[in-house]
Amino acid sequence: MKIYLIRHGQTDWNIQGRIQGSHDIPLNEVGQRQATKLAEGMDSRPVSRIFSSTLTRAMETAQKIGSRQNVEIYPMPQLIEVEFGKWEGMTWEEIMEAYPKEYRLWALNPDEVAPPGGETQEQVIRRCVKAINEALRITGGREDIAIVSHGATIAYLVSYMMRDNPEIESIIVENASITTVNYNPLTEDFMLLEMNDTSHIIEG
Repeated sequence: MKIYLIRHGQTDWNIQGRIQGSHDIPLNEVGQRQATKLAEGMDSRPVSRIFSSTLTRAMETAQKIGSRQNVEIYPMPQLIEVEFGKWEGMTWEEIMEAYPKEYRLWALNPDEVAPPGGETQEQVIRRCVKAINEALRITGGREDIAIVSHGATIAYLVSYMMRDNPEIESIIVENASITTVNYNPLTEDFMLLEMNDTSHIIEG
């Protein structure tokens, strides 16, 4: 079973370097084009179902794929972006200036330390694992699926899936990227096949 972890297309806040978190920011014009190209790039990766974050930017991306492949979209609030609390709407530079102590503590231990009013990495992984388990239950662990989510959420989820692989050091997923993971229902193991594929949106 292949699981395609897909990040939504570009938004205005992505361009501005602002932390979106749980803010419901839609795709911009470039993001819409990226989502269309992404859907075309998924032609070689047919799926039986699409599970998506309920935030607009993810749903807009999922709908492009769903319409092209004629498959159902399952909205899952557990797949929304990390909630960054008071940091949402700020750039990293603004955060480091306004919350220097909180930022240092979070950067050193995001698993247990949350941004003010936000979530820890452990909390995010816990809700995402519930979503993955529900998707595996629905599919029986034997159907290829797409999961449309967000940059930090996907990075945390891949980190969890690859927790027994010491070679995985940094995880970066760009807008409209596809990260492919294989799931073995017999061993219940995950294997990373491809990370951050954006070849479908590169202008030739």
